[in-house]
Amino acid sequence: MRNSELKTKRLKKLMNEQGYFSALAIDQRGALKRMMGEDTSKEQIESFKKLVSENLTPHASAILLDPEYGWPAVESKDESCGLLVAYEKTGYDTTERGRFPSLLPDWSVKKLVEKGADGIKILIYHDIDDHSGVNDRKDVFVERIGSECLAEDVPFFLEILTYAEEIPDTKGKDYAKVKPHKVIESMKHFSDERFKVDVLKVEVPVNMNYVAGYGEGEHVHSKEEAAVFFKEQSDVSDIPYIFLSAGVSAALFQETLQFAKDANAAFHGVLCGRATWSGAAHLYKEAGEKAAGEWLRKEGKNNITELNDVLKETASHSGY
Repeated sequence: MRNSELKTKRLKKLMNEQGYFSALAIDQRGALKRMMGEDTSKEQIESFKKLVSENLTPHASAILLDPEYGWPAVESKDESCGLLVAYEKTGYDTTERGRFPSLLPDWSVKKLVEKGADGIKILIYHDIDDHSGVNDRKDVFVERIGSECLAEDVPFFLEILTYAEEIPDTKGKDYAKVKPHKVIESMKHFSDERFKVDVLKVEVPVNMNYVAGYGEGEHVHSKEEAAVFFKEQSDVSDIPYIFLSAGVSAALFQETLQFAKDANAAFHGVLCGRATWSGAAHLYKEAGEKAAGEWLRKEGKNNITELNDVLKETASHSGY
């Protein structure tokens, strides 16, 4: 699919000069509130996001924010940093099977672009092996967003979080065994041209805590097996793909990127959230805004610059 000049220009605004994504994610809403405490006010969440934005966007190619709490942070971001905006509500419908997403009712892609978005992000929970019919509905959901983004000449970033309906704990050993299949097949599925996705935001294909030499407990995959999965993931799609950090530590995420490179996986950067700034979220409520700001200027900056150094050695040019 040939991109318009405007869409290509917007994609380039979200990348660095080396042609890959070194993006910062802070579109968390429910998860952030749980980190900061359920009594955290809207104003405090907005203030924290603004703090992250002003301190870390000078070191990021783009920042991902949400329309519910993110606009003050947009105003404080570095001028050279592109803007990605989340279009979905946080979480999913818990009243029925299938983790079905929904959109923010007060926004459209057109309105988000008018507000300054250089790219639109949607998160979808996906179990490739769910044959209940929910995946057909999810396909239609993603097709609609793709068409909306195409009409506005704006890049469409699809974030896929995989799961298995019969395995509640996606961090545990049982899910680690099936994760490569789930991640790779979902990525392959949404690479179809009909979805009009420009960039896939995906999990790494294995839980590194269950790879020999990385996790402390029992392992599910040898390093050699894990490397095969990384390469298989890389080869399954022609669409640029970036890794999400999935809440792991900054150190493990950096090691994972090096592992991907050593496996000859051609990934195109990251959209990294909690691994960069989570320490400040805990501090904000415990010790106040000043302490959180100091943490971001020291530890947060260190996390993101170390990550950027790793990306220089590991990420591939997106082709745009």
